[in-house]
Amino acid sequence: KPSPCSALLILPENEKTLVTDHTAIFQIPPLGVSCFGKFTPEACMTETKTVLVTGGAGFIGSHLVSGLLNEGHKVAIIDDLSTGKLRNLDHRATFYHQDITRPAVQDIIHREQPDIVFHLAAQTSVSRSTQDPVQDGQSNVIGTLRLLEAIRRSGVDKIIYSSTGGALYGNPATVPCPEDTPIRPLSPYGMSKYLAEQYVELYGRRYQLNYTILRYGNVYGPRQDPHGESGVVAIFTQAMLQGKQPTVYGDGDQERDFVYVGDVVDANLKAMEEGNDQAFNIGTGQGTTVNQIFQVLRSIIGYRWDAEHLAIRPGEVYRISLDCTLAAKELGWSPKVSLQEGLEQTAAFFRQAAETAA
Repeated sequence: KPSPCSALLILPENEKTLVTDHTAIFQIPPLGVSCFGKFTPEACMTETKTVLVTGGAGFIGSHLVSGLLNEGHKVAIIDDLSTGKLRNLDHRATFYHQDITRPAVQDIIHREQPDIVFHLAAQTSVSRSTQDPVQDGQSNVIGTLRLLEAIRRSGVDKIIYSSTGGALYGNPATVPCPEDTPIRPLSPYGMSKYLAEQYVELYGRRYQLNYTILRYGNVYGPRQDPHGESGVVAIFTQAMLQGKQPTVYGDGDQERDFVYVGDVVDANLKAMEEGNDQAFNIGTGQGTTVNQIFQVLRSIIGYRWDAEHLAIRPGEVYRISLDCTLAAKELGWSPKVSLQEGLEQTAAFFRQAAETAA
């Protein structure tokens, strides 16, 4: 039996199983750049927990997995790889290729017996949710409900649910807005994330399941997908490095609360021991326009041209920033990475990735 600080060794299966409907478990090659340092023996001094991360091959989830492993925890991942990437996976974790809406999730949780489940797997595109709200609800509501049923049957102590602050409150009357701001989503995505929150709270009341809900601002950083519809920082960065013209939807004066992925991971780690039965905004409290992001990235990268402007997309919030006073008080969390530093690190990651690919 491996020690709490040992890497988990899962015997490889034929990679063809990845394209079937069956769960596949296999070993992953070593991971590259992470927001976190390497594992140190001091991590063994902390209490080791068994944790499961849904969406652990995704942008935020993969950084969280590395952060957990570096603290000495045993980690398993569930991801269907619909948006997650094999290259994001940390070789020290156990990986299950599975969709959270499938009944097999119950078997995985029964096998792993996690103390804590971090639920990040979700459909995250606002525009896609507008085009297909039924599929959005299937992923974000039914998937969460399937997971909660498996959790309550397996004796899991706590779920930490990744929600959205950027899409939950709509266009609030006052910014930065606290957690008690009226919930008025403008998109099916915002609504489905809120409904999932309500199910998490219901299971907390009915089955005494501990939970913490984290409502993120606009998360950015290394490994964000530059080919999707969301993630303006990654999209702009990749386009500029390739000499292409970035697209701004609308006038570019819409404000977002941009928070670095390493800070988001830190909030998740703190929520393991704190913040039971509460929801917290996780952002910077500062609104930054899309035009400002463009200008800062242009300066960092040395890009010369202007952006192309197209019509604003339906369902998008125009102005949002999050009051994170409660997270500071109850979790002992506050953002550490400035926007300038975070954008510089993100640009360096994409530049290095382009050089490696060449």
